Formats: sequence, C-alpha cells, structure tokens
Amino acid sequence: MCRQAFSGIMKKQKVIPRKKTGPTATDKGEPVVVRMHTPQLKALDAWIAHQKPPFPSRPEAVRRLVELALANSKKQPVRFSEKIAAKAMELAARAIDGLMDPSASADEKAVGKRRLLQGPSVFREVRADQEK
Repeated sequence: MCRQAFSGIMKKQKVIPRKKTGPTATDKGEPVVVRMHTPQLKALDAWIAHQKPPFPSRPEAVRRLVELALANSKKQPVRFSEKIAAKAMELAARAIDGLMDPSASADEKAVGKRRLLQGPSVFREVRADQEK
C-alpha cells in the first residue's frame, strides 16, 4: 500500500540547459545583424585578402572598417595653403575674364567677377575654406 501511495507522486525533473551554438562571445557587445549584397561581400572579401595574416573574419573586418570610417569622419576639413589658394583664385579670375562680355563697363565686370569668385551668398555661409 505504501508503494501505491508514492507511485502517484512525480519525480523531480532535472533541468538540462540547452547548448549554445556558434563560437563564444569574445567581448560584451551588442550584436548587429547586417544584410549585405554580393558586390559588397566581394569588396569586403577583397579588403580582407589585402590584410596581413592572420586574416580577419568578416565580422572583424566590418568592425575595423567601421572604426576607420568613424575616425576619418572626425577629421577637420582640408585647408589649403595660402599659396595654393591664391593660385586657384588667379586661375579662376583669368577664366572669368575670358568669359566676360567685352562690351561691359569696367565696373560691371568687376562686380560680376567679384560675385563669381565669392560664390552665392547661400554657399558662403557653409564654406569651410573661408572664415565666418
């Protein structure tokens, strides 16, 4: 009778953790899934092939390229030397002189030339090569 009384009680089940698939995470980071087209993957694989051995995996290559892009985005705009800027201004002035109407007065030519060299007022505000 004793045996029948305990037969209705369920045995305690052991919890077996599921095995994780794939390699273990190397760092605490948030996974990002990116879908890439074939031309992008070919370009990525070509970039990997040009690296020094040991070659990075695709995820590591993407991380490196993102780091490079972010580092380059923080750089200041390229500033040309005064000499190069003066030479460019001189060449532009010569080109404008050749396009001007020969029958225009000297004042009209000077105003038109100044406007062309400085650019439209809308763009003057955003130009990085001139001080505000």
